[in-house]
Amino acid sequence: MDRAQKEKLVDELGQIFESSGVVVVAHYAGLTVAEMQDLRARMRTAGGSVRVAKNRLAKIALEGKPCASIGSLLTGMTVLSYSEDPVAAAKVAEDFAKDNKKFLILGGAMGETALDRAGVEAVSKMPSRDELIASIVGCIGAPASNIAGAIGAPASNIASILSTIEERGEAA
Repeated sequence: MDRAQKEKLVDELGQIFESSGVVVVAHYAGLTVAEMQDLRARMRTAGGSVRVAKNRLAKIALEGKPCASIGSLLTGMTVLSYSEDPVAAAKVAEDFAKDNKKFLILGGAMGETALDRAGVEAVSKMPSRDELIASIVGCIGAPASNIAGAIGAPASNIASILSTIEERGEAA
């Protein structure tokens, strides 16, 4: 890898560190190519990405970035999982770590907040952006359906009373 390629890689990593809602750092020693492809596919489905980069170049890219605190985690065979959604990458990494014991989560960063192993696990249990939007829409829609039900209820009650009176009139 020549100097120009290294500079380009450092720029790409810098953009990743700046624009990501969460970055998870893990060791991947011993994972097969198929397992890494599975991780990449899961992350892509969740809206995130996986990147393997030289630790030295990643540390250079971290300088001055909000998540610079993860620099100390970059030792050994590390892989970076990241997403704009502050929860997606952590959820996928946690799920993948449960299935693959060789994938060891070291920690990560959520903006300027450094996360240890327990912090990544806690973030993974939070609702994602899509889940939050769905619950907000549900809260907004619930009163409207209650109002519609309340408005429609008297009309149905009147209709049932009228049909009962009509039945009684026919019987007499």
